[in-house]
Amino acid sequence: MERQALQRAREAFLSGRTRAVEFRLQQLHALQKMITEKETDISSALKEDLNRSQYDTPLLELISIENEIKLAIEKLSEWAAPRPVEKNLLTISDEAYIQLEPLGVVLIIGAWNYPWAVTLLPLVGAIAAGNAAVVKPSELSESSSVLLRSLLPHYLDKDLYPVVTGGASETQELLRLRFDHIFYTGSGAVGRLVMEAAARHLTPVTLELGGKSPCYIDKDCNIRVACRRITWGKFANCGQTCIAPDYILCEPCIQGRVVECIRQTLLEFYGPDPKSSPDYGRIISRRHFNRIMGLMEGYTAVVGGQSDASQRYIAPTVLKDVPPHSRLMQEEIFGPLLPIVTVSDMDEAIRFINEREKPLALYLFCSDKKAVKRMIEETSSGGVTVNDVLMHYTLCSLPFGGVGQSGMGRYHGKHTFDQLSHHRACLVRSLGMENINLSRYPPQDRRRARRARMALTSPLIDMSKKTLVWAVVATILCLGLLITLLIVLLVASGLNCTCWFWRGFYY
Repeated sequence: MERQALQRAREAFLSGRTRAVEFRLQQLHALQKMITEKETDISSALKEDLNRSQYDTPLLELISIENEIKLAIEKLSEWAAPRPVEKNLLTISDEAYIQLEPLGVVLIIGAWNYPWAVTLLPLVGAIAAGNAAVVKPSELSESSSVLLRSLLPHYLDKDLYPVVTGGASETQELLRLRFDHIFYTGSGAVGRLVMEAAARHLTPVTLELGGKSPCYIDKDCNIRVACRRITWGKFANCGQTCIAPDYILCEPCIQGRVVECIRQTLLEFYGPDPKSSPDYGRIISRRHFNRIMGLMEGYTAVVGGQSDASQRYIAPTVLKDVPPHSRLMQEEIFGPLLPIVTVSDMDEAIRFINEREKPLALYLFCSDKKAVKRMIEETSSGGVTVNDVLMHYTLCSLPFGGVGQSGMGRYHGKHTFDQLSHHRACLVRSLGMENINLSRYPPQDRRRARRARMALTSPLIDMSKKTLVWAVVATILCLGLLITLLIVLLVASGLNCTCWFWRGFYY
C-alpha cells in the first residue's frame, strides 16, 4: 500500500499538473473548505483522542491552519514568482534570478499531540510549493487519523495527496522508499531514525522535534501575570505540547509566590477538580501515562499530583526544589508536570540553559529591557517569547523550528513554501557584447588578469524593480536639473550679449 501510494503520487506529480499556480490555489481553497465544513467532526475526533474541548479545537489547531491557508492563497503568486538578485559588472546586462521549483513528492509524518495542525500545516506549504505529498498521521490519535484518511480524498486530488494510516511498521516501510523531502514532527529518538533512513537516499529532511524548553521568571516582574500565562501554556492539552514550558527557573526568594500563583490560577482555570473540567485534557495513551507517572516517583507534589489510570488522567502538578540532575530534568516531560529549579540570579540561569541541549523554545518573564536583550544574546533556542509562552508559534511571519537537538529546518507561512521548494539559480545571457568577456579567455597576461579580477570583484548591484524605479526617477531629476541650469545659463548669457549689443549701438 505504501509503495503504491508513493508511485501514484509520483506519477501524478510528473504529469505536471501541480506546476500551475491556479491548480495549487484550487487545492488550497478545497482544503480550506474541508476545515470549515468538517469542524464539528474534527472536534469530535479530538474529543475521543485527547478529551479536547470543542472550544480549544479552533484555538489550538484549526485557526492556525486557516490562517496559513489564507496567507498562502493571498501570497502564492508573489512567492512563486522569479526573485531577481544583485549582479556584478560582468553580468550587469544579463537576467539573473532565483526560480522556485517544487521538490517532488514530500513525505509528511504527523504527530499525535496536535494531529491536525502539525500534519496539515506542512501540507499547506507542500501544496503551495507545487509538490505532491504522502501524508502519514500518527496512529496514537486514532480517531483523527481515520477521519483524515476519509476526508482528504474527498476534497483534495486523491492521487497527489494520499493518506497512509497504520503504526510503526507502516512508517518504517514508508521510510524505506525514496522521497524528495521528509517532514517529520515528533520525538528526537524517532527523528534520528528518520534522518538515518533519509540518508540512504540523500533525502533532505525537516525535523520538528522538542526538548526541555526553559522558563525563567525574574523576581522583579509581575509574577501573578507571569504565572497565569505559564499555567495556560503548560497545562493546555494536558502538557502535551512540544513548546510548552518544560520547567521554571527562578530565585529561591520567589519560589513560594510562584507556587501559590500557579495554584490560584489552576483553581481559576479548571475549578477545584480539574478531572471534571471540560477544558482539561487527557494523556494520549496508557504507555505515556505510565511514563509520566514514572517521572514523578520520589517527589511530593506541592500542587496537584492526583491521577486516574482508567481515564489516563494526571492532574496539573507542580514540583519544587527539583535537583538539576534528576531524571525529571533529563528528558522532555510532555505532560502536566511542572518542576521548579532555583537559581541564584540570571547569570546562573544563563549558565544552566547553556549547559544543556538547545531547546525548541525559550521563555523569559522580565521587565528589564537590558536583561531581556542579554538573555536573548547569550543563549540559543529555536524560538523566544518574552513575557508570554507559545505565542511566537501563532505568528505566520516568524519561522518555527528547532536548532541542534531540538530539530532542523523551519516552517510557517512563506518559510514552509521556501523549505519545500528548490531555489534554482538562473542566469540568462546574450551572445552579444563579446568584448566584455575577452579578459577571461586565454592567452592570459597581466593586463587581462587585472581586468578580469576587477570585474569579478566589483560590488554587487541591486537591479530590483524598486531600485530601478528610484534610479530612473533620480536620473530624470538630475537631467531635469542639468537642463534647467543650462537654460538659465543660456538665458543669462543671451541677456548679457543683448545688453552689450545695445550699449555698443547707442555709443
